[in-house]
Amino acid sequence: MSYSPRAGITAGYFAQGCVFLSLTTRLPKLEDHWGLSQLGLTLIMLMIVLLAGAGSLLAEKVAPRRGSAIVLRAGLFAIGVALLVSGNSPNVPVLVVGLAVYGVALGMVDASTNMQAVSLEHQVQRTVLPSFHGSWTAGGIVGTLLTLALPHESVAMLSSALAILPVVVGCARFLPGSGSVPTPESAHGIPWRPILVVGAACVIFYTVDTASTTWGSVYFDHTLHAPSGLVALATLPYLVASFAARIAGDRFTDRFGAPRLLRSGAVVAVAGLVVVVLAPNWPVGVLGFLVLGAGIAVVAPLSFSAAATLTRSGGAALDPEVARARTDAVIARFNQFNYAGALIGSVLTGAIGTGSLRLGYAVPIVLVIALFPLAASFERSRLAAG
Repeated sequence: MSYSPRAGITAGYFAQGCVFLSLTTRLPKLEDHWGLSQLGLTLIMLMIVLLAGAGSLLAEKVAPRRGSAIVLRAGLFAIGVALLVSGNSPNVPVLVVGLAVYGVALGMVDASTNMQAVSLEHQVQRTVLPSFHGSWTAGGIVGTLLTLALPHESVAMLSSALAILPVVVGCARFLPGSGSVPTPESAHGIPWRPILVVGAACVIFYTVDTASTTWGSVYFDHTLHAPSGLVALATLPYLVASFAARIAGDRFTDRFGAPRLLRSGAVVAVAGLVVVVLAPNWPVGVLGFLVLGAGIAVVAPLSFSAAATLTRSGGAALDPEVARARTDAVIARFNQFNYAGALIGSVLTGAIGTGSLRLGYAVPIVLVIALFPLAASFERSRLAAG
């Protein structure tokens, strides 16, 4: 395998993370710029999540026929357009249109980057999903640092500058598509029940992750009363810890196994959430998000890896091209767990925490505890058995 496709996939994850976090860490600024209420922000996030789910379904239909690279490029170009429209919008209706385009493109890119990553993982036959997701986190760190470094820069300027990134990345080299369409017979061996169990862990991760990256800056601003230029510090330590955990995740997964890694991470994540909820001030809140990121980060990449392995191990042996095409279709469907978690994390956290986001951050604690019994579903021997 040449280096170029891997570099392109890495860049795709990076661009997605950079744009997403640059948007969510600027929510207080968007709130002030367009005169939005917290309920208004919640409704906008709901729209983005629902449309992202639609974008992922679109990827499911197109990728097996045309290849995930086509979907990824189209999604990246659409994100560039969405940034230009939303960032330069003269009023709220135009802002909503721009963010609607972003929502669909978000789903397309989420699904297709994971399709590309699992295809590469099967080719190299070792764990690589955590480090690819680490590239997303690295992009998120850069997006957060931009918010911290340019607190007084206009929304239009930042959005227009960021629009260049996904367009440039869209021109990179990716893994070619199979061009094979799965037949009804080829789908018979997919073991959906264990995939759904693994998907539950994915929902838990994105509930916690989206609550942290979407509402963290608002929590620091409204509840912990951090200085206005430092509200993004809710997200930055979370991302830095997540990045470190994911970069180490490839090696740790192969050495200790996914179940043990997930259980240990769950203990750390619960501790971090408790600190976040009980934080008396913003410096303690920074510590809480740092611990949380270290504990929860590897759940998502290991979930996608497990789902892809289950997809290919179930049923009779398939032609490699057909196997890859149906894996693309299943990963796009599995990506819906991302948005189920995002719906809980972004919308319900904001709705439940309307009076105080402390209550909103208390909800994920119960969910993270469920990772303990779910971790057994990630056992490689059980996955191989299909």
